[in-house]
Amino acid sequence: MNTSRPSLLYGTILLTGTGLFSQVLGFLYRIALSRLIGAEAMGLYQLVMPLYAVFLSLTASGLTVAVSTLSAQRSAREGARGAGAVLSRCLALFFALAVPLGALAAVGSDAISVAVLGDARTQLGIILLVPCLLLTGVENLHKHCFYGLGRLGPPAAVETAEQVIRAAAVLGLLVWFLPQNEENTVGLIVLGMVVCEVFSALTLVLLFRRHLALSLSSPAAPPSWRQVASIALPVGATSLLGTLMGAATSVLVPQRLVAGGAEPAQAVAAFGVLCGMTLPMLTLPTGFLGAMGLVLTPHLARSAQEGDRVALGEAISRALSAAALIITPAMALLAAAGPALGRALFAQESVGELMLPLAAGVWLSCFHGVLSGVLNAVGQQRDGAWCAILSDAVHLAFTWWAVPVWGLAGYAAGLAASALVGIVLTFRAAAPAAGLTWRLWLRFLPALLAALLAGLCAALLLRALEGAGLPPLSAGLAALGFGLVLYGAALVAQGGLLLVPMGHRLQRTRH
Repeated sequence: MNTSRPSLLYGTILLTGTGLFSQVLGFLYRIALSRLIGAEAMGLYQLVMPLYAVFLSLTASGLTVAVSTLSAQRSAREGARGAGAVLSRCLALFFALAVPLGALAAVGSDAISVAVLGDARTQLGIILLVPCLLLTGVENLHKHCFYGLGRLGPPAAVETAEQVIRAAAVLGLLVWFLPQNEENTVGLIVLGMVVCEVFSALTLVLLFRRHLALSLSSPAAPPSWRQVASIALPVGATSLLGTLMGAATSVLVPQRLVAGGAEPAQAVAAFGVLCGMTLPMLTLPTGFLGAMGLVLTPHLARSAQEGDRVALGEAISRALSAAALIITPAMALLAAAGPALGRALFAQESVGELMLPLAAGVWLSCFHGVLSGVLNAVGQQRDGAWCAILSDAVHLAFTWWAVPVWGLAGYAAGLAASALVGIVLTFRAAAPAAGLTWRLWLRFLPALLAALLAGLCAALLLRALEGAGLPPLSAGLAALGFGLVLYGAALVAQGGLLLVPMGHRLQRTRH
């Protein structure tokens, strides 16, 4: 593998661009989807997707890490033949898990839809998830084999095309066959996903054969079952536990709304607006965090291995500063202008009702995510897993106890509380290795103050523009642009960018 600096830079830029494209296209796709199917059908679709995530965690999440790790090791000694042997072994394990699980899900789809998801109208979506699960597993295993070999181009290209094909397939089926009842509408969405996964799986299989020139007549010896299981089982178990808790939180939201007195259809529609419209809008600016993790991880791992606490602490500080500089103004401005933009884009009046508390929860979740990546990079995966599980438990508890009393405001409060608990736990776990103190967070006050000023002024401008008769979309975009300019000016007035280390800023001031 080529691990030179240009290769790492190229990979980071490539994955960053792919991720941002996927984020933007996915957001536009959700806008069109919500306008076509409405809030209630969107809620049913959001109920089905956590089950899909649980299936993948149970069957493929650990194996993708195993195939990436082992293919990197074997290709260094045996070339493409070694990577092909690893992939074949992991594919066999995946099908051994996924085929019986998929059969059970299809046979028990009626019971799962009623007893687990709480709505019988999700049954058709559950049945169609089975082929989607099998194809997604094949796609992910091939994709991570490419990652293990350091070949980022083929999976990046397929992922980009996949987003376009998914949007075209789902929206095309809906336009062609609507109107339908809610169950058939969800089935059409999942069927479009199946079409997309057929393309992705077949293309990656063909690219793998072509780019690596595998010789099927003389394959290398596959890794042992125990060798694969030693990597896949711990990762898969941790992923499954976290996914189960997240899925339980999502599935419980409409059920707990009903327990609080809401009508079932009203509860599903409110859930669809929350998870299918409001949260995707708020998480759109977070797309850079994954690419930042790719850049940060090798530096943290190297510093931790060398015992360089100064370099480790500086890298963590830079990562948190980058999150503060970008995410803080994004959440403040979306809290101000998001309701108007949501009404204009999704044609739903309730999109912006909880924008402010949800923005606070997403803001805290970003810092929790960065710190979780730090723990994984420095070899404290077990601590990171426990912190994530405890954080998810807090959100699940809020969903159970607070949603019947406060409605969706209880979900928003749980999101913020769970992220805050995660920040405290992960920071305490990472602090000893890097010599961090809680005073580090004081460095981010300039970004917070500048964002608060920009958000408040943007909200005032938005109100004035809407009062003058400007359409919500135009008024919201104008408020966003004004807020960004004001944020930059306020940040510079307080001393400039936080990404410059404190020592360098002092030296520059002296000169």
